[in-house]
Amino acid sequence: MAKKKILFINQEITPYVPDNALSLMGKDLPKVMQERSHEIRTFMPKWGNINERRGQLHEVIRLSGMNLIINDTDHPLIIKVASIQSARVQVYFIDNDDYFGKRLIERDENGVEYDDNGERAIFFARGVLETVKKLRWVPDIIHCQGWMSGVVPFYVKTAYRDEPSFAETKVVTSLYDKNIEKDFGDDFKQFLEFRDAKASLLGDYKDKFDFDELNKLAIAYSDGVIQAAPNVDKQLLDFATAKNVPLLGYNEDFADAYEAFYESLYAGE
Repeated sequence: MAKKKILFINQEITPYVPDNALSLMGKDLPKVMQERSHEIRTFMPKWGNINERRGQLHEVIRLSGMNLIINDTDHPLIIKVASIQSARVQVYFIDNDDYFGKRLIERDENGVEYDDNGERAIFFARGVLETVKKLRWVPDIIHCQGWMSGVVPFYVKTAYRDEPSFAETKVVTSLYDKNIEKDFGDDFKQFLEFRDAKASLLGDYKDKFDFDELNKLAIAYSDGVIQAAPNVDKQLLDFATAKNVPLLGYNEDFADAYEAFYESLYAGE
């Protein structure tokens, strides 16, 4: 396929967090695509269980310092970077003391899901997109993996649709097994509002967004969807089909299939 610029927006990447299907793909997919001569950038949240010294993270001062307003509150955006030496992949980390800091992924030390997980996902999405703009890098493909990236397609196709960095970008969402149970609260739709990303566009969705509703939002605003795990909820796959969004089924040997899928999104252009 023609060489692409691919932005990977990952919820988890090993070795920074424990191994699971999502974190392993977070490392392996960018590695494989880079080995195939595609130009990549990779992002994830700076979760509180990441050992910055062991991972050799350091702040990128020129990219940090922006404030993002969510729920009428300013939240400083901090960008850090590190490299996975074994994969030769550089990773950018989105950090903020309130949303990430010393806090874990979706649950605290007692296994209780954070009440502000929705806000955290919004901050992460906007933080990535604003940082990519600062990098003056124009991705051909944005590939979102994990519920933390679930609002990215909505923002790319609404709030950022006229930005030169994203005007021609194709967005791909990978679907994984359900791993959060609580909804995102009564105000999630309002918190999502930013520029042309209006709450009025969300009338077809439940007032209380949960894992499934967030995935449906991601699907509806994506150019392609990938079943990245064998046990993805069938209703989500059916939703993609009903929306006429191109859908790639589960593949254990993902590299060739994913690369061909990326290329298919540009067929006829």
